[in-house]
Amino acid sequence: MNDTAHSPASPALSLADRLHKKRSHSSASPTLRMSGGEASLPLPPSERNKRPHTWRNGYSAVLDIGSTKITCLIGKGEPNGMLRVAGFGWRRSAGVRNGAITELQEAEAAIRATVAQAENMAERTIDKVVVNLSCGHPASRLFNVRWPIGGRVVTEADIRRVVTEGRVQATVQGREVIHTLPIDFTVDDTEGVSDPRGHLCETLKARLHIIDAATTALLNLETVLSRAELRMEALVSSPLASGLSVLDRDERDLGTTVVDMGGGTTSFAVFGEGQILHTAQIGVGGLHVTRDIARGLGTSLDNAERLKTVYGSADLSSDVEDEILTVELLGNDVPHFEQISRAQLGRIIRPRMEETLELVREKLDGAGLGMAASGRIVLTGGGSLLDGIRPLAERILGVPVSVGRHSGPGFTRSVRLGRPKNIAGLPEDTAAAAGFATAAGLLFWAASAERPFSDVEFREAAPTGFLQKLVAFIRERV
Repeated sequence: MNDTAHSPASPALSLADRLHKKRSHSSASPTLRMSGGEASLPLPPSERNKRPHTWRNGYSAVLDIGSTKITCLIGKGEPNGMLRVAGFGWRRSAGVRNGAITELQEAEAAIRATVAQAENMAERTIDKVVVNLSCGHPASRLFNVRWPIGGRVVTEADIRRVVTEGRVQATVQGREVIHTLPIDFTVDDTEGVSDPRGHLCETLKARLHIIDAATTALLNLETVLSRAELRMEALVSSPLASGLSVLDRDERDLGTTVVDMGGGTTSFAVFGEGQILHTAQIGVGGLHVTRDIARGLGTSLDNAERLKTVYGSADLSSDVEDEILTVELLGNDVPHFEQISRAQLGRIIRPRMEETLELVREKLDGAGLGMAASGRIVLTGGGSLLDGIRPLAERILGVPVSVGRHSGPGFTRSVRLGRPKNIAGLPEDTAAAAGFATAAGLLFWAASAERPFSDVEFREAAPTGFLQKLVAFIRERV
């Protein structure tokens, strides 16, 4: 007979009763008093959100090569979680069109001058940079890959194998895989596993986000960097970088789309489940608006850019109808001027902006991402600084073309403007400017000890095939 037979009989307590009894004897477990009775306190913040961001040692350098400007930032992370820019440089882009290198000599000169400006300010030289990927018509695809485990424990090597298999399956002739980003894993029948290491299973499945680009465009990019005496440390998708700088963690978890309105292109990235799920790029940007103004008013591109920046608006309300602008016309030996209303300027700008946002909406709704693509829209990039862009975006992007069956009645997307967060050291007039979102995100990525949304990088990681090809290409030609 066991010892409990000698004790007086007592009624069995349920687990809930025992927990309640334990709580009632403890003064360290507070409760939340409400008018209708007593409720437990809300869940504590996730431990993940409590962890301070960790940075790499030393300084990092990044280069944002755009169609309108080239930006270089040199900086490092600080213990308080902020990024500190030690040196910056930017100038008008040259030799670049729609994000791709078109004139090697012009692009080299612009890159050299931009980097020198940042180096002089930071009082240090750089020889390697993290660069944005906007050339080569980047494309985004999702892949599901299976790998046999055979009932043993999943190791780092297994994850590397399944990711490598995904890269192999995704490789298309004439294009190079730049990012292989694990979204989640399935361990036998258990879905949504973020880190399968240590799990026992028969089969490991991975859901991978692949981003690739045209090989020749990437080789030309590497060539111009080499001529500027710079080594490309890594390529990072432009909308991915923008998302890192303008979104907070909750937005990346709950489903948010970042629309980066650049000069030669407009790109977007869909974030959800804490991952980047999809990217796309459209060959229309702010430069197209500038050219529309120049043609429509018969003025120079410089004048058109100034008119767009200072007086441009996507708002056709009566408030701007009476404001008169003076425009210098082209093709006259003697300067000739014409007066137009600000509303007339807006009537040139608005159709192009409508076209751009409608193309974004079509691609976003056609991505097949369900609720992840149905959340908040964050506009960034230089184009998002245009007056009246937010209400126009709310009208066009706010209601999807085809609302999914999970969206519910009356569903709309909210729209806000995004500015770089948690970065110090830029000039006051540009520190919060959306035009620096990509560069700020590149620096965040480069300076982080654990690269956000990075490919699987374990200690035994070897150079990728693309980097090996680049080295061989440069040795032969430069």
